[in-house]
This record gives sequence, C-alpha cells and structure tokens, in this order.
Amino acid sequence: MDDFPAGSVWLVGAGPGDPDLLTRKAERLIAAADIVFYDALVGPDILALVPDTAERASVGKRSGRHSKDQGTIDTMIVAAARAGRRVVRLKGGDPSIFGRSTEEIDACRAAGIPVRICPGITAASAAAASGMISLTLRGLSRRLTLVTAHLREGEPLSLDWQALAAPDATLAVYMGRAAAPEIARQLIAAGMAPGTPVMIAVNVSLPSERLITGRLDALGFLTRTIGDRDPALLLIGEAVGAGRVADGGLALPCRAAVEA
Repeated sequence: MDDFPAGSVWLVGAGPGDPDLLTRKAERLIAAADIVFYDALVGPDILALVPDTAERASVGKRSGRHSKDQGTIDTMIVAAARAGRRVVRLKGGDPSIFGRSTEEIDACRAAGIPVRICPGITAASAAAASGMISLTLRGLSRRLTLVTAHLREGEPLSLDWQALAAPDATLAVYMGRAAAPEIARQLIAAGMAPGTPVMIAVNVSLPSERLITGRLDALGFLTRTIGDRDPALLLIGEAVGAGRVADGGLALPCRAAVEA
C-alpha cells in the first residue's frame, strides 16, 4: 500500500460511533493495519472492522479512569512502528479536535517515524445531523465555536465566557456533562439569554442515542438524566432552536423537553 508502508503511523478518525459514518479511507487503513491502538470511545462495531491478523491495543482514557498516560501511548506507538508494523491510532471523532494528535505526531517525528492523519466526522456534526439542525444559520449563527470542558482534577473551568456568550454563534461543548451547571451560570452571567436553546446529544449516532432539548437555564437539570459513562455533547445557541429533532419534535427555546 503506497500510503501505508511498514513502519508508518496513521492517526485515524473513528467518527462518532456509527461504522457507517467512517470514511472509506479510514476503513481501508484499519483493514491494512498490523496493530490498532484505540480509544475508549471507539465502540465494538468499529473494532469489528479490525482484521483478525492485527493486534488490538486499548489505550482509552476517560475522566478518572485512565488506562495509559499520554507519554506511554506515544512510546507504544513509536515502538510498534520501529518494529516495522503498520500502525493505526484510532481516535473517536476527528483526531485534530480535542484528540491530542499533536503529542503523538511530535513523538513520531522525533523518532523519524512517518505519520499522517485521516480525518473523521466530529461529534458536533453528527449531533446536528441527528437533531436536524444547522450549526450555522443565516441571520442567527455566523460562527461555530468548539470548546472542551474536560479538566484535570482540581482545575477551575477557565474560559473566555464573554466571547463564548456571543449571540451570533453556536457553541459546541465537548465533555461538558459534569460542568453543565457551571457552563450555564457563566454564559448567563456573561450576557447569554437564559432562554437560549440547548441540545444535549448523548451517545450520538449509536442505537442508544438520545437528544435532549431545552433552555440554557435548565441545562444543569437536563444533564441529570445522563449516565456517568455516556458520552455527551452540548450544543448551545439560537440556531439549535431553529430545527427539528430527529423524531419530529420541535427543539424550541420555550420548552425543556427530553426526547428519548
């Protein structure tokens, strides 16, 4: 394979979870791999595409439950490539969006290992598709801001709340479930209207997907229905209320409805 010689590394986006949302290139690279290092959010349907001849190595990290630290992951990837193996580093969503791809690229380059990126569908795009909404919308949302609320233990959630509260933007918050009450408080304090529409996408694109819609001032309450182990994305902004959720229910700012 010309673009995947032995001793090289591909950082591959696994998308939001549905194997049908993998790119054709991602599927081809997974099929050609000798070893696949995969994240906790990469589900069994995606892993089923890994050939029986390839080794699977779980290096998933979840809040409070890290199986490997980043330095160890970097070392494992480099060691596998130096052994002449075709290495896929499989990451949920897109490797370049909160995927810590820079650390792994730097480690490979420092070791003289060829490394490339195969992009994937990020959770914000998948959530918008499931909810039948647009992340940008003429007259309501001229920009899209992606942030993460994931922090090291004991760190404060320090973000530019004034910028994030801009009325002409859609805000996508990754790993925001635990911080949802503070996010709502800070955005409202920075001037965002309490009735701003929100959508919480849980297990987006999977059979267990849930889309929870409501108002910003109810965000903390709405997130109480989500399990600790269920990945969730928060979408906040006027454009979120201009569409319809997948089952036909209106996602209006005047309601705090839970769509199962």
